[in-house]
Amino acid sequence: MTSEISKSTLFALTAAAVLWSPCAALGAAKVEADKPKFDYLMSPEFSGGKSKPFKPKGWLEVETKLKVAVRPEPKSKTCDRLTVKWYVAVENPDKPTTYLKLTKEVEHVNIPLDEDVYVSIYLSPASIRRLTGFDRATKNAVKYVGFEVIIDGKVEASETDKGEPKWWTKPSDKISDSETVPLLSKAETPFAQMWWDRYAEVKSKTTP
Repeated sequence: MTSEISKSTLFALTAAAVLWSPCAALGAAKVEADKPKFDYLMSPEFSGGKSKPFKPKGWLEVETKLKVAVRPEPKSKTCDRLTVKWYVAVENPDKPTTYLKLTKEVEHVNIPLDEDVYVSIYLSPASIRRLTGFDRATKNAVKYVGFEVIIDGKVEASETDKGEPKWWTKPSDKISDSETVPLLSKAETPFAQMWWDRYAEVKSKTTP
């Protein structure tokens, strides 16, 4: 009986290790990434329950398209997880001609292989107002945007909307790290359940 239990336990642990091993460990990973693009979105209005009057405000969205490949391809045709680290340089409201560098790591799970998927990051209306003094965002408030796609601790792709490649790694007296306002993942916004099949799934706090 002890032997049988040990074998069953070993099998379960081995299966779990295979299921959750990073996709890079299953083969050679390749990531194609587009340049990040901006969009301006109004807060969505949902029906149901008791309605309350409010005036929708604008969010600034930055998204990019990814395509992940692994060779040899696993039977799941899925990359278990990857991380996108975002870098956004915005105007410093307290010191003209300088910029604040905001960063955010977003972990994604169950990414389909050889298929276009999108990842995104957001600035809330409150953050936009704090940075610009206005409720409506403009692209001029953002100097640069960039990101890195990380699989199993290795940067597999990186892009920027303009400026030097990997500008976030270069020392500059014009750009300083800041936590003045947060960057938000899609799961942290009112857009969380919208356009679900377009976006890579964001790891939740309950995801193993």
